[in-house]
Amino acid sequence: MSVPGWALRAALTSATLALVLVAISLGVFFPDYLSLRQQRQSLAALLPRAAEQQALVALYQQRVREVRAEIDRWRALHEKIWEPFGPDAGPAKRTSGIGGGTSSGFFEALPGRADVREELSRLISTVREEGENLRSLERFLSRASKVLASLPSRWPLRGPVNSDFGKRLSPWSPNSEFHSGMDIGAPVGTPLHAPAPGVVVFAGRHAEYGITVILDHGNDTQSLYGHLSRLNVILDEKVGRGQMIGWSGSTGRSSGPHLHYEIQVKGQPVNPHTYLWD
Repeated sequence: MSVPGWALRAALTSATLALVLVAISLGVFFPDYLSLRQQRQSLAALLPRAAEQQALVALYQQRVREVRAEIDRWRALHEKIWEPFGPDAGPAKRTSGIGGGTSSGFFEALPGRADVREELSRLISTVREEGENLRSLERFLSRASKVLASLPSRWPLRGPVNSDFGKRLSPWSPNSEFHSGMDIGAPVGTPLHAPAPGVVVFAGRHAEYGITVILDHGNDTQSLYGHLSRLNVILDEKVGRGQMIGWSGSTGRSSGPHLHYEIQVKGQPVNPHTYLWD
């Protein structure tokens, strides 16, 4: 059977067109295929490095969280120390801070260098700020420690408190009276020691307290020791903390051996218990 010429020509034309289309398609898509293949190979090579970088980023983020937590503890400690001195005693409160969420996606967890620099810059700024707060606290405590060291915080001698500060029943009458100090029971001749450094501003006999010593500790604070049996200091003598200044007794208006211990601030008696912590 013979094939008509026109049919053969049509078949050849169709085949030729198909080959042309295939060639065009290969010419268009093959370079993309090669590029994708190359990119896939490059990506396979980068994956281990990306995993290593992700581990480093995770470690970095953990360290940043630890530093933030430590800074928060610093701030809480600063506030706790400054709180008893009132809202205006400490340094001004800062409003700056550091923060930001943590991405969980693989590539999202890899911040750019600019992001890392910005985060580190904020962190360094906050650490410097808290460092200045710490130095301010150190300067304050340095000044405060001198004042605290001058306060009569020690017991002049140990013994039972027979009569405390404040209103009490008078031992001399059925009426109540205000007791300006505390009476510490002690046998005659018990040594008593200065609870803080000071200067002797009175050493002698007092109409009510008998043999008496008064120490001036500065900052408008004085301490009085009454009913002594003997003195171990003289007027204008400087005494140190813990130095023996006399011996207990029962001189003056006294119902028995004891020490009348009194603290005055700006000339007014105050409760000695507020100063005793040692």
